[in-house]
Amino acid sequence: MPLSEHEQRMLEQMERALYAEDPKFATALEGSGLRTYTRRRVYQAAAGFLVGIALLMAGMVAQQIWVSVVGFLVMLGCAVLAVTGWRKAPKPGEQPTAGPQARRQGRPKRSMMDRIEERWQRRRDEQGH
Repeated sequence: MPLSEHEQRMLEQMERALYAEDPKFATALEGSGLRTYTRRRVYQAAAGFLVGIALLMAGMVAQQIWVSVVGFLVMLGCAVLAVTGWRKAPKPGEQPTAGPQARRQGRPKRSMMDRIEERWQRRRDEQGH
């Protein structure tokens, strides 16, 4: 349920007051939430990647191919988690967004041909034709 305009103004006033009274504490609180969660997820994926390397090496030393394959799959899965988590993390000072679905709702959906034609017209206009 979204906040009303009055509630949003009150929240912004409280945030400004917090920053004015204790900026160090306010910046510490700013790091919590989605950014901290995604950072923690990236660190966990990096640790899992190292476990995958250990499994891969152990499988090679013990000459057990299935252990090496499991280690490789763990490495691959953790790399995917780390990359997706890193891309989703908001930058410091940036407000997290609701996601691509929310951004698309404001714009009318256009077909691929419409976008291609628009780009073509833009290029022609830039070249002066």
